[in-house]
Order: sequence, then structure tokens, then C-alpha cells
Amino acid sequence: MIERLWELLQELAEFVTTNFDPARDILDIAIVAVAIYWVLLLIRGTRAVQILVGLVVLLTVSLASDLFSLLTVRLILDMFLQSMVLIIIILFQNDIRRALARVGRGFFPSVSAQQESQMLEEVVRAAQALSRRRVGALFVIERETGLSDQVEIGTPVDAAVSKELLTTLFLSQSPLHDGAALIQNGRVASAGCILPLTLKTDLPEGVGTRHRAAVGITEETDAVVVVVSEETSAISVVMGGEILHELDAPQLRHTLRDIMSGNQRDLSRPPEAVERESSPADETPRERLEAIPDERPDRPTGPRSIESAG
Repeated sequence: MIERLWELLQELAEFVTTNFDPARDILDIAIVAVAIYWVLLLIRGTRAVQILVGLVVLLTVSLASDLFSLLTVRLILDMFLQSMVLIIIILFQNDIRRALARVGRGFFPSVSAQQESQMLEEVVRAAQALSRRRVGALFVIERETGLSDQVEIGTPVDAAVSKELLTTLFLSQSPLHDGAALIQNGRVASAGCILPLTLKTDLPEGVGTRHRAAVGITEETDAVVVVVSEETSAISVVMGGEILHELDAPQLRHTLRDIMSGNQRDLSRPPEAVERESSPADETPRERLEAIPDERPDRPTGPRSIESAG
């Protein structure tokens, strides 16, 4: 075994001495290193990481079987690894599609920064309004990966994203409230969509079907999902199979902007403390009046208040 290893090292040294060109090879290595780093960033937080680890383990076992002359193991792995290119394409088809879409998006941006900011603001306002009414909702925001293969499309809508539309879709009287609203290219593409449910068993306690659907779609794609719980009225963001719970409107706005701008690639860290923004445009006068009693401390009423005033 040691002799075989020494022969391999000698062959490698001879190959490097004969074929090494500093300028060309350094450039070649740099390009490959950048490509590998970019791929790792692309698949971070997805199931592709687990698949990649499994493939690396198989390659390691294959090398070990060659080194220790394990003929049967080597034969089986050779039969499997002969179709490695095809296997990689099948297993990583969603990630390959996402990578190509990201490259194309750089040349042909579909949504301007201003439109994206306005779209996110409408989603935040809708989630806030539905949370106050304890109405459940599910907003799926498509990013680089297309969702057509993962989502059972409901009723086509093709309308501009607005708080009024999103709120109306999820009211109990709406026939489209039992499903997800799909936002593509800055527009509400369809409503009443059915999402794949996750098979995870370690989700937080109290998580319902909406959250399981949100985790399921984000495990397979890079979509961002905003969930409003009907039971607790809590607002959550789901990305990469991770859930960020109990967000208020400023935190939701801050998190969505960071995700869509690429500044935040996972939900492993909690959102930074964000001061509550008081913007008259966020709420209608009626909504502000309805919120006033919740924000005021209890005060004595009737004659007691008059006596205390006197």
C-alpha cells in the first residue's frame, strides 16, 4: 500500500513538473475556486448540501477501495459512478436552473428596485392588517427559482401587488382564502395555490399546515414565504426550510429587504432591533383609530375620572 501511494506521489510530481505554467495554471485555479465558492453559496441552506455531502462520501469510499484493493466495493461504486454526470444533473436540476436564472437575471432584470421595494411594502402592510384581524395568510414570493414545477397553480390573478388585494384574497368570505398567493415578477400571479408539505418532524410546537407548506416550498426552492397565523396572529418569514417567528411590521420589512437585496442568505440569526416606524401611509385613519385602545393603558372612566380630575 505504501509503495502504491509513493508511486502515485511520484507520478503527480512528474506531471506537475512537466506541465506546470505559473500564469496559466494560477488563472485556471482561481476561476475554478471562484466557481466552487459561488456554487456553495448558491446551495447553502438547501437540501442540495446534504446530497453533495453524500456524493463526497461515495467518492471517498471509492478512493479508499482503490487504495486498499477492495475489489467488490470498487466494482459496485464504478457501476454507480459511471453515470455521475447524469446523476448530478437529475439531483441538482433545481439548483442548476436557479444558477442559470441568476446569471440571466443579471442581464435582464425583471423587476426594478423601486417596484420591488413597493411590492415588499404592500406585503408588509397586508400581513400587518391580516394579523390584527387574526386572519391566516400565506404569501409566496418567487426569486430566482421558478415555482411552476413545485406549486399547484390555483386561480390566475395577474394583478399588481396591493394591500387591499392581498387582504381581500384571504378573508374568510373569499373562495381563494384556503391556499397561497403566489407573487411572481412583482405581481400577484395566482391565488389559492397548493404548496408541497414538508416531511420534517422537528418543527416548533404549534406549527400548523400553513407553516408546513411554507417550509416545504422553501426546502425545494429559494422562495421567501410570509405566513400569518390564524390561531396566534403571529407573522413569520420562512426561507431555506427555516422559520423566523413573531415579527412585527418593521422587523418584517427589514428582513424582507435584506433577503431580497442579498444581504441576508439565511434565517439563522434573529432580525435586528428595528424602531417602530410611524408612517401615516401604513394605516388608514380607521385602522389607526381601532389600534388606539390597544396601545393606551387602562384608565378610570365615568365619575371616578371626574373626581380624580377635580
